[in-house]
Amino acid sequence: MELRQLRYFTAVVAAGSFTAAATELHLSQPPLSVSVSKLESELGVPLLVRTSRGVEPTSAGRFLLDAASRVLGDVDDITAALRRFGAGAAGSLTLAAVPVLMWHRVPDLMRELSREASDLEIRLVDPPPWTAIEMLEQRKVDLAAVVVDDPRRFAARHGDTLDILDWGPVPLVAVLPTEACDAPDPFPLRAFDGEPVLLPRRAPAVRSLPEAVEEEFRRHGVVPGLVRTVDTIQAGLPLIEAGVARAILPDPDRASLARFDVTVRALDPAPRPLRALVLSRRGGDADPGVARVLRHVAARQEK
Repeated sequence: MELRQLRYFTAVVAAGSFTAAATELHLSQPPLSVSVSKLESELGVPLLVRTSRGVEPTSAGRFLLDAASRVLGDVDDITAALRRFGAGAAGSLTLAAVPVLMWHRVPDLMRELSREASDLEIRLVDPPPWTAIEMLEQRKVDLAAVVVDDPRRFAARHGDTLDILDWGPVPLVAVLPTEACDAPDPFPLRAFDGEPVLLPRRAPAVRSLPEAVEEEFRRHGVVPGLVRTVDTIQAGLPLIEAGVARAILPDPDRASLARFDVTVRALDPAPRPLRALVLSRRGGDADPGVARVLRHVAARQEK
């Protein structure tokens, strides 16, 4: 029993005659009659009663009609689902993004994608930047999103193995304890002089926030009273909330740090922003899901 035979049989029953079914199927009548007769012969049971008014299903034909409708419906659903895979509207992929991008920018991207590709499942992990890059190179994830200080230096080091898409600027802001709510906006960079400052640990092979902050301090002659190193940005935020220290941190989209109990101010002079990058393996955009995500990232840059 072939799917083609089932489609022909259901078309004949629906049309009520071989002639009408052949017209709908864009066939001549003889091949259609032969196909249905062959199906009856293979099954060993008559499926249609031929009358002067056309054809009607036998009891076996009605059973087959019901079963064929379910089978053909399933086949059509499978075909449609696979076409969504091909269009990048279905499937699954894994994105490794550094935590600061998880707070606002990644959810915003996923919200946009869900409007067009609701069947595309995106799994998220939030490793440090060097781990995200390793996971991408080892094919443990499909995409990585990191924040870097110098995108040209990064491209010179990783451009041979990775495709790199700029995801826009990531401003640096002053992050102060909540009791500093009366601090001026913008906040003078010189006000960090002699104060305890938090810096996240340097990331191997990825110049990012620590290098950018140290460069700003050198450029403007700022000497913090104490530099306290924390493993990650998110590990340092509770210390700022507790009033232990202050920091210069990335605030993607001027919204990411709003969830924390801290005072956020622009800086004067404004530091050079970091850059967010979305990374994929060379040729990785051949995957429709990956290509769809990259198109959304690129479109955001064009706005």
